[in-house]
Amino acid sequence: MSNTLLTALALMLVIEGLLPFLLPALWRDTFRRLTEMGDGQIRFIGLTSMLAGLLLLYVVRQ
Repeated sequence: MSNTLLTALALMLVIEGLLPFLLPALWRDTFRRLTEMGDGQIRFIGLTSMLAGLLLLYVVRQ
């Protein structure tokens, strides 16, 4: 179980590092816009992201 969790964490870090590595100006602009959003908007983005991840996990595990 811990091996799978560490693998998932490692893949998440690789994927999250792609945009700042490949397109740093776009990443910076996107991050700046994110900091200007309200808490409700940020929570909605987080919730949508979690639900998309759960749906993808459900589809892959079937």
